[in-house]
Amino acid sequence: MKTAHELVAEAKIHVTEVPIDQALDAIRAADLLIDVREADEFAAGHLQGALSMPRGVLEFRIAGNPAFERRDLRVVLYCKTSGRAALAARSLQSMGYLDVQSIAGGIEAWTQACLPIVLPK
Repeated sequence: MKTAHELVAEAKIHVTEVPIDQALDAIRAADLLIDVREADEFAAGHLQGALSMPRGVLEFRIAGNPAFERRDLRVVLYCKTSGRAALAARSLQSMGYLDVQSIAGGIEAWTQACLPIVLPK
């Protein structure tokens, strides 16, 4: 039986992780920026322009929306530290998406690099 950490490590073998110093450029080039954290995490602060699609419902929200039909969409994902984003990226790859990346280190690396986030009012 595999642990969660083993599943993440396995996913990261197949997923492109964007280093934090290249994350802004990846986001600017993306068609979709998706935060796969839970709704309460998103509400506490998120990246500008990100869509909230928690990991547990991501596949259903993507599959059920005509705006996401094109499999050549450039997708960038992030979570807290990058584990959930790697699993989500792997899942989207399995669904046929061709250009999926995750941000290495997640929002924690983003905030440590003093990059801006949207905070609740």
